[in-house]
Amino acid sequence: MFNIGDNVVYPLHGAGRIVAIEENAMLDETQTYYIIQMPGEVKVMVPINKAEAIGLRSIIDQEGALKVIKVLEEESTEMSTNWNKRYRDNMEKMKTGNIYEVADIVRNLSFKQKDKGLSTGEKKMLLNAKQILVSELVLAQDKDKKEVEEMVEGKINKSYENHLTMIEEAEPLAAGSENTNIMKKFIPQS
Repeated sequence: MFNIGDNVVYPLHGAGRIVAIEENAMLDETQTYYIIQMPGEVKVMVPINKAEAIGLRSIIDQEGALKVIKVLEEESTEMSTNWNKRYRDNMEKMKTGNIYEVADIVRNLSFKQKDKGLSTGEKKMLLNAKQILVSELVLAQDKDKKEVEEMVEGKINKSYENHLTMIEEAEPLAAGSENTNIMKKFIPQS
């Protein structure tokens, strides 16, 4: 059970603050709702009796925020080459409300956008995932939105640079090992 003033995450929407708990009658049924103030002056009503089922959860703490940042700094994880399957897989991750999965999506799609570009649907997903990520980090780290957005972009850019460096360093090694194998086939070894 959450209280007024608690910071919570509503999957696929991001983090917000419970500003009220109200009873409302809809279709001749009275229910109690959390009223959540989301970024951008949007208010969302979530039935208390369904909050857990839809994935409403408390925001991460400072330690969790550091783990999220670490995810942004890591190498990308493998994704399907088929954009449709990749989109479905990422949507399933987002629906879980797991902030580490959302950070993984932000990093992976950011890398993909820098490499080859994204489809319109994936661009929208990346934008939504970043909004969810930033909204939670703003509350978890008690920082302003612009500062968190810049930090996220900086971590992704640094991680992407490391990614490119690893690829560049691996290419000569891969080429060299192929040449070595070819040479072993044609040059007798003593």
